Amino acid sequence: MLDRLEPNKGSTHKKKRVGRGEASGWGKTSGRGHKGQNSRSGGGVKPGFEGGQMPLQRRLPKRGFTNIFKTEYVIVNVASLAERFATGDTVDTDALIAKGLIKNSRKPVKVLGNGDVAIALTVKASHFSKTAAQKLEAAGGKAEVI
Repeated sequence: MLDRLEPNKGSTHKKKRVGRGEASGWGKTSGRGHKGQNSRSGGGVKPGFEGGQMPLQRRLPKRGFTNIFKTEYVIVNVASLAERFATGDTVDTDALIAKGLIKNSRKPVKVLGNGDVAIALTVKASHFSKTAAQKLEAAGGKAEVI
């Protein structure tokens, strides 16, 4: 059965080999036409080129800026901490990596207050939202800023 498998009729085509003589149908100019920028080797225009007209990316107004000093956090919710850790556990970056909640990253960890936590956990992170800190302390745990 497997030895008789073949592609559907008409679904495969021979590779077009250009520049292999006039008899092939793709000789001489090799399908590039006569003269002009696109017929030359290395010819053609870069993406976005509009024939010398002012390109779209330069015609549009520029707005806003990107703050290069912005701190990007890896986010963890208290609900996922409650699911994966037992009462009395100390949760830090290494523990989060071990449980698969975050990847091994150099970004600081921020704990957010989505979900509920009913167990006492000592969480050590770079930053806590107000609700996350309140929920952890209400459950008998601690929110320690590293």
